[in-house]
Amino acid sequence: MNNNKMKLSHLDKQYKLRKKLFEQPVLKQLFFELTLNCNEHCFHCGSRCGEVKSDEMNPGEWKDILDQIKEDFDGSLPQINVTGGEPLLYPGFEEVMSYAHKLGFKWGMTSNAILITPEVAKMLKKCGMNTISVSIDGLPDTHDSIRGLKGAYDRAMEGIQNLIDLNFLDSIMVTTVVNHKTIKELEPLFEIMKDVDIDSWRVMGIEPIGRALDHPELLLTNEDHKNIMEFIRSKRADNYPVTYGCCHYLGLDLEREVRDWYFFCMAGITVASITVTGDVYSCLDIDRTQEGIIQGNIHQRRFSDIWYNEFKGFRYDRGADDEKCIDCKSRKYCMGGSFHTWDYNNKTQRLCLKNALFKDAL
Repeated sequence: MNNNKMKLSHLDKQYKLRKKLFEQPVLKQLFFELTLNCNEHCFHCGSRCGEVKSDEMNPGEWKDILDQIKEDFDGSLPQINVTGGEPLLYPGFEEVMSYAHKLGFKWGMTSNAILITPEVAKMLKKCGMNTISVSIDGLPDTHDSIRGLKGAYDRAMEGIQNLIDLNFLDSIMVTTVVNHKTIKELEPLFEIMKDVDIDSWRVMGIEPIGRALDHPELLLTNEDHKNIMEFIRSKRADNYPVTYGCCHYLGLDLEREVRDWYFFCMAGITVASITVTGDVYSCLDIDRTQEGIIQGNIHQRRFSDIWYNEFKGFRYDRGADDEKCIDCKSRKYCMGGSFHTWDYNNKTQRLCLKNALFKDAL
């Protein structure tokens, strides 16, 4: 069996699995948005975080949610992924996450890492954190500029090293969001990352969501997308743990070449999120101003009730709704692409990489 035939066989099996999961979803990842406050001000932020004023749930409310999940999903607990904003700014962080650990949850965090001092790293170890994704978006000056904070790069790298020194995590991932201006920094940034004892470096393109919509000049060109893929593929060929993000179908030649498995947007199918106010979403990167995004609220309904009885708008082939997708040979494997770049109001995909990376699926 040649490589493409093998990939098609895998993709066909995954297609059948997706259809089954539409009917019988399995919760694998549950995101907790502890706060929208952030000590940085990234211009590509999908959630438009910063010094925002919003009602936040208190630690007791989060602990009640954890009790619910423990009771309703016992025997198949999802991993809890805490995010924000910067989750370490949440006043009850240690209380909530130590409680999650006590209940038997595995949990990870997305962080800018600038608050991870040696003392904070010890706290995270005590609370049972097992994975982390830290954002590094370019060389020092570029990262600081993107993050709107002088010294952010140095503090983030120190935070990563503080975690490495304690040697307790299953996975340390660095995530880099590349834009049209910073793509030229991938090679020099690789020279830095290859000497840091991290488990993976995830490279992904800036997306047309959140604040990035205010900076169209930074969105990637077709040539940029091609260059990112070739960069990642070349590093993986040399056995470096560089990977592309989970977003977007990439065409048969690139699928499973730049990441470990095939495209499968799992929002609302194996992934759900709870926001600072208790609203239940699929993926937190999805524009919340769009209709039909909120599936319910944890203060009004039990999470398991929402999970099993809502999310209908996520558990079907959305490609059937988009005129550009209907006759596409890739539709079976793409199903309308990533949820976070899907325009729910107009039922169309904002970012399709077909013309940039491939012509059709076969």
